[in-house]
Amino acid sequence: MSWKDTAEPLLVRMPAVRRPEGHVPFKRKLLWTAGVLVLYFFLTNVKLFGLDIDASQNIFGRFGSILASGQGSIMQLGIGPIVTASIVLQLLGGADLLGLDTQNDPRDQILYQGLQKLLVLVMICLTGLPMVFAGNFLPPDQAVASTLGVGTTAVQGLIFAQIFVGGVLILFMDEVISKWGVGSGIGLFIVAGVSQRLLGGVLSTPFIGNQSGILHTWFLFATGERAIGPVLAPQGLQTLFVTPGGGRLLALITTILIFAVVVYAESVRVEIPLSNARVKGARGRFPVKLIYASVLPMILVRALQANIQFLGRILCSQVGNTLPFGLGTYGGQCSQPTGGLFYFLAPIQAPGDWMWWLQGATQPIWQILIRIGIDLTFMLVGGAVFAIFWVETTDMGPEATAQQIHNSGMQIPGFRQNVGVIEKVLERYIPQVTVIGGALVGLLAVLANMMGTIGGVSGTGLLLTVSITYKLYEEIAEEQLMEMHPMMRQMFG
Repeated sequence: MSWKDTAEPLLVRMPAVRRPEGHVPFKRKLLWTAGVLVLYFFLTNVKLFGLDIDASQNIFGRFGSILASGQGSIMQLGIGPIVTASIVLQLLGGADLLGLDTQNDPRDQILYQGLQKLLVLVMICLTGLPMVFAGNFLPPDQAVASTLGVGTTAVQGLIFAQIFVGGVLILFMDEVISKWGVGSGIGLFIVAGVSQRLLGGVLSTPFIGNQSGILHTWFLFATGERAIGPVLAPQGLQTLFVTPGGGRLLALITTILIFAVVVYAESVRVEIPLSNARVKGARGRFPVKLIYASVLPMILVRALQANIQFLGRILCSQVGNTLPFGLGTYGGQCSQPTGGLFYFLAPIQAPGDWMWWLQGATQPIWQILIRIGIDLTFMLVGGAVFAIFWVETTDMGPEATAQQIHNSGMQIPGFRQNVGVIEKVLERYIPQVTVIGGALVGLLAVLANMMGTIGGVSGTGLLLTVSITYKLYEEIAEEQLMEMHPMMRQMFG
């Protein structure tokens, strides 16, 4: 008896959002999407009952925007458990340990979806339990414990229960958008969180934020309320370009460049001509984009780094600020590694992490350079590897794509109408473009982090936002085209 026969009674009974029985009108899709997005914003503002907000720590730091996490809210975990479960499944699938044929076997498709949900629930527990009980990152409020007449352990259990409910809610919110809305729920939640921080970085003032946004800062410069210093002197240039409370011109330039580069990269493609063997004159093209696997595999790479850093903080809270075997040293409340293995594995998040000449180096320069090299290597290799996994598990590889083209009745002009022939042509482009595109996205993410971005948004978060928004625009245009021409919807299924 295989594991599938043993686990099938559980996996097929995992709760799921019902699929629409027929075509969902475009306006109704927009309503579902907007409704879930409003619910997400609402839940990120529902604070955890029983949590001591003043003593709580920002666990994910700048990873929070990528994971769509709401610090101290019921959305504390964000999409982290979903992404971690996807990493595990992709690794197991890549090693062919699951034995599931998700392309052709409907039973295996159901088992895969059930296994994914089960793994998400496991990851919610594996992430939430240490967060509440081990690391003291979400400490209970003693006043609430006294009011309820219970111990702090009971309040911690109540906090974890709320986190667990939030993790389950975001799982099904993502499924609602995937089946009834437009785009992907995970993508929309990332765009929502990053856009909120971008707007805050531009428009915030001391009255509505922790620090001045770019517009307010330059207003203070113009009115003379804040001094710049000699503009051409090193201190003045530093104030204008890099200083967090200064002009942040470098962050503004980087943000604009990332927008331009990603939009340009999305338009770079190799178009393979297609023709219909049954309908004369019916022609088309299959585009192989430079960023063929999209930017979404970067979520998996950064989530892996976030989990590594989270593990280090958990160890620090249990062992002390100095971990054994050179694993790492931490300062303060285990917020950031200052040396050891976890320091070298920590990604560069801002210019201050590597520009040692700004405020004086806290680590030797050679350690900073090694950290930059490790981060760059991790993102280049990780981006390429996870892009390959993404293409294979989402049926975007040469074999699956060739089968889809063949099933639609299309063929490549000048070649026989055969799946194997189409696959061989696609193999000339898809594997190479997948690796190059994945590595390119990793490089852009590291460079954006090193230069800094508006609102302190991570480079990966900015890349994801631009790419997801661009693809959402394309999907909306396609949906509108299908609404105007119903025959096209029947042709493309």
